Amino acid sequence: MINSKIIRDRREQPNRLRLDEADIVILRELSRDARTPNNLLASRAGLAPSTCLNRVRALQAAGVIKGFHAEIDLGSLGLDVQAMISINVHAQARKNMLELARSLRDLPETLSVFVLGGEHDLLLHAACASTAELREFVATHLGSNQAFVSTQTTLVFERLQPEPGPTGA
Repeated sequence: MINSKIIRDRREQPNRLRLDEADIVILRELSRDARTPNNLLASRAGLAPSTCLNRVRALQAAGVIKGFHAEIDLGSLGLDVQAMISINVHAQARKNMLELARSLRDLPETLSVFVLGGEHDLLLHAACASTAELREFVATHLGSNQAFVSTQTTLVFERLQPEPGPTGA
């Protein structure tokens, strides 16, 4: 879920789609619950259902809404270990940074990959069933890859997300 304050703060950006208050409400409500029925979404945004549906479609077409997702409890699937893995890429391999990131993204254990600027080049969020499985993942997919200089694995104990504000706020 996205913190609704960050949406409001980005309402008027140059060379971007101009969002009005109804758009902000739609984005906030969908970020809380992507399954919100259109008639309820329309009511909260102060729009007719057909207008609201058109707004949602326009936000999708403009790329503001990239998709609708389910929040999965990975622990209930036996994926009890999550880690953030910082990766440094060899200078000679940096020209292939996006290709490397995409190959990591496509691994089943990968939840997200970030291409960074700063001390590390890539940050990979992974989920595994055990620390042994995580160790095997790192050794097989990262340690054996000649493009990578080094990795640093940090275990995730808790993941906190913004709390949803009151409905209609």
